[in-house]
Amino acid sequence: MTEARMQETPVYAPGTFCWVELGTTDGEAAKKFYTELFGWTFSDSPIGPGMVYTMLKLDGKDVGALYKMPEEMTSQGIPPNWLSYVAVKSADETADKAKSLGATLMKEPFDVFDVGRMSVIQDPTGAVFAIWQAGTHKGAGVCNVPNSFCWNELGTKDTDKAGQFYTGLFGWGKNVQQMGPMTYTSFMNGDRPGGGMYEPPPEMGDVPPHWLAYFAVDDTDAMVKKAGELGATTIAPPMDIPDTGRFAIIQDPQGAVFGIIKLAHAPA
Repeated sequence: MTEARMQETPVYAPGTFCWVELGTTDGEAAKKFYTELFGWTFSDSPIGPGMVYTMLKLDGKDVGALYKMPEEMTSQGIPPNWLSYVAVKSADETADKAKSLGATLMKEPFDVFDVGRMSVIQDPTGAVFAIWQAGTHKGAGVCNVPNSFCWNELGTKDTDKAGQFYTGLFGWGKNVQQMGPMTYTSFMNGDRPGGGMYEPPPEMGDVPPHWLAYFAVDDTDAMVKKAGELGATTIAPPMDIPDTGRFAIIQDPQGAVFGIIKLAHAPA
């Protein structure tokens, strides 16, 4: 029953992560890496002079997207990255609220043809995410199954400030747990976990605040090996999280970082 329900096109309530999108320095190389790693297919759409937006698909359903970052982004020193989108009722109202809570708008709300309206926001601690007011495109057509995104996690040195910001912006609740030495916060969107937050430990080095997209996999160790053979770097080797799953963090050949996890339990 659960499996069948997950295969249907998800409905993203406001405050739910609904889409992931890769900005990269080499669209063709990234396309090759991810289609070989996850078994995705793709379709390219021109979106302007010399600009192509690539829809990534799993079993014919949209699972995410990628594009080559324009000069205006790379010249600002923006590295290749996976951008996580949160569904909202009104991009304009949410962007205004984010500003009032201390965020910076990297991109003011704008329409993406008829598919939706969005804004790119940097939270008060420095992590960047996007908001999505759906038009014809509701978000990923599949999630929480192997080779689709299943979790979004904030790493920031100021979890108090970030926690206040996101609970204020999206009305998320917080479920705070100790995982060994680490304090881990699950943001709750109603009664469902909406995302996670932790403070990167010193041994991770000087990690800038960021949202990390995780993709579900069938076998974490095999996927890390495959990613390495395709030119990726392992940032965090496979590790078990009791009662949650086995995860690893990978940097793709262009430099974008993402997580993979074999979930111990299928999401409800």
